[in-house]
Amino acid sequence: MRPRKDCVDRRKPGISQAALLSSPPLSLRPNSRSNRPLWLAFLGRAAAMAGQSRKWMILVATIWIQAFTGTNFDFSAYSSALKSVLGISQVQLNYLAVASDMGKVFGWSSGLALMYLPLSVVLFMAAFMGFIGYGIQWLVIRQIISLPYFLVFLLCLMAGCSICWFNTVCFVLCIKNFPSNQPLAISLTVSFNGVSAALYALAANAINPSSSPLYLILNAIIPLLTSIAALIPILRQPPLDPLPPEAVRRDSLIFLILNVLAVITGLYLLLFGSTTSNDVTTVRLLFGGAIFLLVFPLCIPGVVYARDWFKRTIHSSFSLDGSGFILVDADDLELHKELLTREASNHNNGQLDSLLSSDNGISRSKSNEGCCETVMEKDQLVMLGQEHSAAVLVRRFDFWLYYVAYFCGGTIGLVFSNNLGQIAQSLGQSSKTTTLLTLYSSFSFFGRLLSAAPDYIRAKFYFARTGWLAIALVPTPIAFFLLAISGSAAALHAGTALVGLSSGFIFAAAVSITSELFGPNSVSVNHNILITNIPIGSLVYGVLAALVYDANAGSGLRDIVSDSVVCMGRRCYFWTFVWWGCISVLGLVSSVMLFLRTKHAYDNFERKRTTQLY
Repeated sequence: MRPRKDCVDRRKPGISQAALLSSPPLSLRPNSRSNRPLWLAFLGRAAAMAGQSRKWMILVATIWIQAFTGTNFDFSAYSSALKSVLGISQVQLNYLAVASDMGKVFGWSSGLALMYLPLSVVLFMAAFMGFIGYGIQWLVIRQIISLPYFLVFLLCLMAGCSICWFNTVCFVLCIKNFPSNQPLAISLTVSFNGVSAALYALAANAINPSSSPLYLILNAIIPLLTSIAALIPILRQPPLDPLPPEAVRRDSLIFLILNVLAVITGLYLLLFGSTTSNDVTTVRLLFGGAIFLLVFPLCIPGVVYARDWFKRTIHSSFSLDGSGFILVDADDLELHKELLTREASNHNNGQLDSLLSSDNGISRSKSNEGCCETVMEKDQLVMLGQEHSAAVLVRRFDFWLYYVAYFCGGTIGLVFSNNLGQIAQSLGQSSKTTTLLTLYSSFSFFGRLLSAAPDYIRAKFYFARTGWLAIALVPTPIAFFLLAISGSAAALHAGTALVGLSSGFIFAAAVSITSELFGPNSVSVNHNILITNIPIGSLVYGVLAALVYDANAGSGLRDIVSDSVVCMGRRCYFWTFVWWGCISVLGLVSSVMLFLRTKHAYDNFERKRTTQLY
C-alpha cells in the first residue's frame, strides 16, 4: 500500500538530521518559493482559495436550478383541473403529459445552441421557454383566454423542452468545473430535480392550498427567478487549474457534507412538503426553512476552506519559522503535480478508455456454444469507455438491453407520476394528491442520492454500476403488483414511494452508465439517444392507462363543468397496474442480462484502477 504523503521522511540522502535542524527558517531560505513576506503568502493563498470556492458557488447554483426546474413532476397537481377546463378525455389528457416528455426528443437542440451561444444565454432561453409555456397554460386554466387543444399541446411541448435545456446547462457546468469528481457532482445536482414537486407543493400551500392553477404560474415564474439568482456565479467561473492531492481530498469531504445536507433537505420536505394548515404563517415558515436548506450549502465550502487556510497558513507559519523543518520540497511539489494529472485523468467521469484495455478490445472467445452462452457473449462489451458513434451505438446489443431496462423501469415510473392525480381520484383519495406527489418527489430524490453510493463505497465493496441498476429496478414490479392487489391508502403510499425510489436512482445513474459503457466524449449524443424512450414510453404507457380508464368510466361520475366522465373504483387502474408490473419485470430481466454481459469489463477496469493507485 502506498505510504501517506504526510508520513514520508522528507530528509534527502546525504543530509543529516542535524543539518536539517540547523537550516534557516523556511521563509528566509534562499532559492525558496517561500522567500517572500508572510502577508504576500497570505494574499496568494486567499486568492487561490477564493478562485476554488467559486466553483462551489456554481455547484450550489446548479442545485438551485435543478431543484426548481423539475416542473413536469407536478403535472398531477393541476391535471384534473386542466382536463375539466378543456373538456377533454383521459386519452387527450395523456397526450398533454406526453407533450411535456417529448422535450427529451429535442434535447440535441440545447447542445447545438451551446456551440454558438454563451451558456448564460442558453440558460435564459430555457427560462423564457418555460415562462411562456407554463404562463399561457395558467391563463387557459384560469379561463382568462381560450385556446384550441392543439395550441395547448404545443405549450406543453415548449415547457418540456425548457426542462431539457436546463438539464443540459447543469450537466455542462458540473463537467466543466468538477472534472475529477464529475460523477459526484452530477448525482448530487440531479438529485435535487426530484424534490421539485415537494418544493412547489410547499410553495403553493404557503400561498393558497386550494388553487390548482397556482402550480402553473409558479412553474412559469420561479425558474426564471432562479436563473437570475444563478447568473452571477455562472458568469464568474474560475479558471480550470489542476488540483493537488490534498485539494482532491478536501473536495471529497465537501461532497460528503453536501450529501448529508441533501439527505436532511429530503427528509425535511418529506415530512413538511405536503403540510396544509389553517395557519398560513406556519406553512410559510416551513417554506422559508426549505429555502434556507437550499441556500445553506453556500457556507460549507467557505468553512472548509477557512479551516484549511488557518491550519496551513497561520498555524504552519508559526511552527515552521521556529523549527526550520522542510515539510514539502521542490521534488515533492513535482510529484504532487504528477499525481494530480493522473488523478484528474482517472476520475474524469470515466476517461476510462485510458485505464482499461482488455484483450485489445476484442470480444471474449466463447468456451461453450450453447444458446445462453451465445446470447450472453456475442458482441460482448469488454472495454469500458470506448467511444461509440451513434451509428455504432444502435448496432450494439448491450445498448438495446440498456434501452429496454430504462424504457421498462425509469420511464414507466415517470408515467406513473403523471397519472397520480387520476389514480388518487379513482381510489377516493383526491385530497391526498399533494401528499402523494410529495412522497413520490422525496423518494425520487433519495433514489437519486443513492446513485452516488457506489462511488463512496467502492474502496470497501465494489460492484458493477450495471449491477446496481438491476438492483434499483427490483422495487418497481413489487410496487405495481402491490397496487393491483390492494386499493388501500397504505398500499398507494407504499407503491408511490417504491416507484419514486427506483425511478430516481435510474434517472441519476443513467448519465454515468452511458459514459462508462459507450464513451465519455460521446455521452451528450448517446444519452440523448437513450432518453428518446421517455416520450415513447410516455405515449405507450399513458395511452394504455387512459384506454383502461375510459373503458371503466361508463358507470362513473360525470363532471358537471366539462361533462367528462370520472372513473371511480379499483377497476380504473387494476389492469394498468398488472400490465405495468409485467413490463417492469421485462426491464428487470433486461438489466440483469446487461449486468452479466458487462461485469467482465467492469471487473477488469476496477482491477487495473486499483493496481495503478497502489
